[in-house]
Amino acid sequence: MTSMDTDELPVVLPSTTTTSGLTIALHPLPILNISEHFTRLKLQKRQSLPFVLGALLGTQTGREVEIVNTFELAVQDDQVTVDQEFFDARRDQYKQVFPSLEFIGWYTVAAYPTAKHIAFHEQFATLIPTPLLLLLKPSSSFAASADLVVQTLPFKAYEPTIEIRDRKARSVFIEAGYTVETGEAERIAVDWTARGGSGGTSLESHLSSQRAAVKMLHDRILLLVKYVTEILAGEAKKDHATLRSLSALIASLPASEHKGFREEFEKEYEDVQLTAFLSSLTKSTNILNDLVDKHIVFTAQREERGPGAGRRRGPRGMMDFH
Repeated sequence: MTSMDTDELPVVLPSTTTTSGLTIALHPLPILNISEHFTRLKLQKRQSLPFVLGALLGTQTGREVEIVNTFELAVQDDQVTVDQEFFDARRDQYKQVFPSLEFIGWYTVAAYPTAKHIAFHEQFATLIPTPLLLLLKPSSSFAASADLVVQTLPFKAYEPTIEIRDRKARSVFIEAGYTVETGEAERIAVDWTARGGSGGTSLESHLSSQRAAVKMLHDRILLLVKYVTEILAGEAKKDHATLRSLSALIASLPASEHKGFREEFEKEYEDVQLTAFLSSLTKSTNILNDLVDKHIVFTAQREERGPGAGRRRGPRGMMDFH
């Protein structure tokens, strides 16, 4: 089979005929690493779609795969051959730091897999039987739109397989679904990265989070208002399910002005205020009690010493108090 034959045929099997049985868990660190790799090369080479290649590290137990980390790869001058010495050196370095992680696949940036990716796959297939492909699909159309469709991550995962066509075998890909799995340490790291890595106080962090949440709510409200406005102007198609959800949301807003809610809220508010008042009163009484005890002790000592025993002259002429 020639490369021309591969170019003429799609290298991804349709999901209607074949499905992948893999269960893939994608961690946040590979997402950040691949995005940073692509953005850095894009700025350095001043290209809208530079060539990006890297390795995936993780674990695989049966049909369950976890993608935990990545590292960048180098290619030779022909741009189609992986630098094997560089790959072995980096893999051994990561193996010393992360002994539980294995090489499980590779990543790149493209709109869809092509024959060029099949060529890279065949090189990685000499290292492990079924190397996974994680594809970052660059796109500039991730702004909010009026269709209210939730945007997903611009990543696609592919599992390699063999297709028999005209009595000849060729390597192809099957799209595999994945889920994003985040641990506690990863959530802290991602939150720190999202805040720009600044080491501000807890108050600054809390206020920044609140501001981001309010801004997101404001943007989504503007999106809903724009959608309804376009429907009233006849510029957008009606989605009855979305309109019903909007109606239910708006109907729930006046619930805060319900008489029963206000009575319960005011009762709860009064209880909180009374508890705070009693706490403050108890603290003040305790302070006053300590002051009275100290005054009684001081007065009793003065009465025991008598009126002329309050002070005496020390050895150096200094006034000492008893």
